Amino acid sequence: MHYFRKIIDENEFELSAYVNKYLVDRPKKGIKIHIGCDSQNIGSLTHYVTTVVFHIGNSGCHFIYKKEKVVKIEDLWTKLWGETTRSVTTATYLKEKGVKIHSVDLDFNSDENHQSNKLVSASVGFVES
Repeated sequence: MHYFRKIIDENEFELSAYVNKYLVDRPKKGIKIHIGCDSQNIGSLTHYVTTVVFHIGNSGCHFIYKKEKVVKIEDLWTKLWGETTRSVTTATYLKEKGVKIHSVDLDFNSDENHQSNKLVSASVGFVES
């Protein structure tokens, strides 16, 4: 099971049940679901935060998140691949529960001057598979 939370409440809830209820309760809002993950090294740990964003037409967004802390990952490729796999795992889980995903955001730069450029094609291929 996948457990997430809202920023204003520390209680965790099951992801697919929350997303499906949110969509059912707002049937005419034109909500689009976007998923992403980012990470940051802080001290001896790598912090990952995976988000599910509900883009609500022209009226704004609502989001939920999952925070994970793991032993510090020094290798940039491994850390960024962790972002990709968390995003794809979350998107796949929701798709299997009948939720339409509009996008999976990869926080990489296609500019060759940035190190994350090396993961763009591999990550895009993984998301699209």
